[in-house]
Amino acid sequence: MDDRFTYARFWRCALQVNPFSYHGAYRGTDHQLDEANYNQAVLQKCLELDIKVVGIADHGSVAAVDALRQALTPHGIVVFPGFEIAASDKTHFVCLFPEDTSVQSLERYLGNLELLDPQERILPSQLSSIKLIDKIEQMGGFIYAAHCTHDSGLLKNRLSHVWKHPTLRAAQIPFSVEHLAGEESDFYRRVLLGRDDAYRRDKPIAVINAKDVAKPEDLEKPNATCLIKMTRPTFAAFRVAFLDPESRIRLNSTEASSPIGRLISVSVAGGYLDGVQVNFSDHLNTVIGGRGTGKSTLLECVRFALDCKPKGKQAQKLHSDIIKENLGLEGGRVELTLVSSSQNGRQYTVSRRYGEPPVVRDEHGTVSTMTPSDVMPGIDIYGQNEIYELAQDESSRIQLLERFLPEEGDYNFKRADALRRLKANQQNISEALGDIDDLATQVNRLPNLEEQLRGFDDMGVKEKLAKNSLLAREREIVKSAKVSIGNVQTAVPTFSEHFSELSFISDEVIEGVPDIDALISMRDTLEKLTADCAVHLQAMQTLADAAVKAFNTQHDAWEQQIKQHDAELEKELRALPDAAGRTGQAIGAAYQRVQEEIERIKPLNAKLPTHQTQLEELEQERRNTLAELSELRAERIGALVKAAKKMSKRLQGKLKIEIVPDADRSPIVQFLLACKLENIGEKRLGWIGAAASITPMALVKSIREGAGAIYLDWGTPQMVADALAKLQPSQIMELEALELAHRVDISLNVTHGDAEPAFRPLSKLSTGQQCTAILHMLLLDNPDPLLMDQPEDNLDNAFIAERIVAELRGAKTSRQFLFATHNANIPVFGDAEWIGVFTAEEKRGSLTLESQGSIDVPAIRDQVAKILEGGRAAFIQRKEKYEF
Repeated sequence: MDDRFTYARFWRCALQVNPFSYHGAYRGTDHQLDEANYNQAVLQKCLELDIKVVGIADHGSVAAVDALRQALTPHGIVVFPGFEIAASDKTHFVCLFPEDTSVQSLERYLGNLELLDPQERILPSQLSSIKLIDKIEQMGGFIYAAHCTHDSGLLKNRLSHVWKHPTLRAAQIPFSVEHLAGEESDFYRRVLLGRDDAYRRDKPIAVINAKDVAKPEDLEKPNATCLIKMTRPTFAAFRVAFLDPESRIRLNSTEASSPIGRLISVSVAGGYLDGVQVNFSDHLNTVIGGRGTGKSTLLECVRFALDCKPKGKQAQKLHSDIIKENLGLEGGRVELTLVSSSQNGRQYTVSRRYGEPPVVRDEHGTVSTMTPSDVMPGIDIYGQNEIYELAQDESSRIQLLERFLPEEGDYNFKRADALRRLKANQQNISEALGDIDDLATQVNRLPNLEEQLRGFDDMGVKEKLAKNSLLAREREIVKSAKVSIGNVQTAVPTFSEHFSELSFISDEVIEGVPDIDALISMRDTLEKLTADCAVHLQAMQTLADAAVKAFNTQHDAWEQQIKQHDAELEKELRALPDAAGRTGQAIGAAYQRVQEEIERIKPLNAKLPTHQTQLEELEQERRNTLAELSELRAERIGALVKAAKKMSKRLQGKLKIEIVPDADRSPIVQFLLACKLENIGEKRLGWIGAAASITPMALVKSIREGAGAIYLDWGTPQMVADALAKLQPSQIMELEALELAHRVDISLNVTHGDAEPAFRPLSKLSTGQQCTAILHMLLLDNPDPLLMDQPEDNLDNAFIAERIVAELRGAKTSRQFLFATHNANIPVFGDAEWIGVFTAEEKRGSLTLESQGSIDVPAIRDQVAKILEGGRAAFIQRKEKYEF
């Protein structure tokens, strides 16, 4: 066994190649080649077209088989020798035999088929089609209906009983099934699609292309070959392929492409799996073996290399324990080779040693800046029972749905931006409210201060200190002037911070761009702007410096004058008469303080409308942002609902998925509890959960309208309504910005077979049914692989066979899977391309090359039967008891 034959793949097969003499004998023309050159020409075409299997089938003759076989076999082309023959009803068949069948054996087979005249190759056998089919089966050969839609073809001859014969497993058609649309009143297409009752088979027939190859050039035609999936091209594997044609037989016109994101190989050095090397199939891979042989360890090693954190707490612990136990004791290392869908099909190698982070290398071996999550962001890996943990977690189910949303949606970015602006707006409004409150408090003092001032007037103080009010006003004016020039002095130097640094448009950066002249012009404009602004900025700085210097001189002069005025006032104060038990000087000082307070507050009165206008602008800004956020949420809900409907449609008859917007009210409850409202506990907030629908914005609207509106809108107890009405503006704004999570309601059809669907919600399902529901979702489209450890855990076999494996067979053509399993349905009914049979040897897990392959490899088939079915005897005994 070598590593080229460790998993099943499609091999190109030409199943009706004629020897050199056929063209002249049956087509009446000469291909101008002798036998040796003809055989060499066929060989060259096979090598050129990557044809790996050739069926040699001359009409009623095997004389030229060996010469062509000897030309092809040394070059790795497998030859199935045989012949074409007609039954007594003149229906043509091609019969092929194992690669080691001798010409003498073939002649003996022909002799047993009751040919009317062995020397006349055109004349038919005396055997009917049914007997001919059975006879070839008894000989260990393989028979298919040749050119069944043409003259002497099985369908053309309308032999429905032959068509339905279970041993007939393949029929040759000229091109694809759809090419037959309309022919014979669409008869051929209906039969091939199983829509004609008279021709309906218990098992579908394999449809192949195997055009009569009369000359080497015929091999180039698309209908000369077909694709057959085998681990190693052998006759035994060839026969097995026709037992599952849906999975293993393809026409060139329906060739399945490989998924882009896929694991190519994994190798382990050190630890329990030391020396294990796997080359994965692009499609379905399964790991089997007894308990403790290393199945789970292989999957967890892949997860470890890719640094994929398990989603559940139990799964995290199990992963950590497995890696520590199986890699940590010897400092083991895991290396993965993969193809990245996110990086447009580029190949990477990811390696990781225990205790170290992963290292990503590109196809040239250069260490990349990429992380494993960059090169394979969508990979799904689930350990034992991790699916069950996922089923219990609401946020995880939402995340599972989100991956089916359109990629162009930038909801998260827009939402985060809106919330950031909303938070900043809340702070600005709070500050504005505080400023208005401060201003109002100050302005509201004016009547009291003015009344105090009139009291001084009665004492005759006003006339003696008349200049004091003017000086108080003067001081306030100078204070504002000093602030104004200080603002200019601070602002001018900061202007240079806004000059662009032009390295982004340097010669090196723009070299080679198609519109370089336009970019150079733009750069010239930016450079001139910067230079001109720098000149003006210098002039502005000079002006500002000169102004500050002049202002300081003027301010110093003013302060000298103020000192003189203060000295004069001091004299006046000392001259004031005593009154009401206070000295005249004390009365004058009190008058002076009142007068200065009045002069300080009077200008504030003019600022109040400006602050009020600013508050109104902030409130409008908040309304706009809230509306924007509401629209974003509506778009998001719409996208989720659309995705849920799309998934439900794709899983029709299996799963229903519905979105319940704003279903999680707990953020409202927790917020109000945190506000510590008087006499309000969790029980008195029960109305929030009982409301038919509620959103933070709707609740805030009622709160702003007062306790009466709260009581009427939400039916709260009066005590609660009164408490909510007392919330502070900052608390109301915080409540208003809360976001409620949506709920994903998943319902599973719990009936089997053709029974009428009965959908039951996830919360009312058994553990196994919950896992089945999640598995349905996980098997949907994803460009990256799905790895699961024992997905059959908690599932019954009927669900595995009817639902999971049936979906898996279709999904594996466009996505790679790797399952560790104890359930035979997955590798056998799922037709796994790669089956790895783990064993334990000398306290280490072992996976030799001979233990890797598909079900068409006898050694693998026997191991699958032994490990998953209990062996041949046990399987047969169960079959007999079931009376199948």
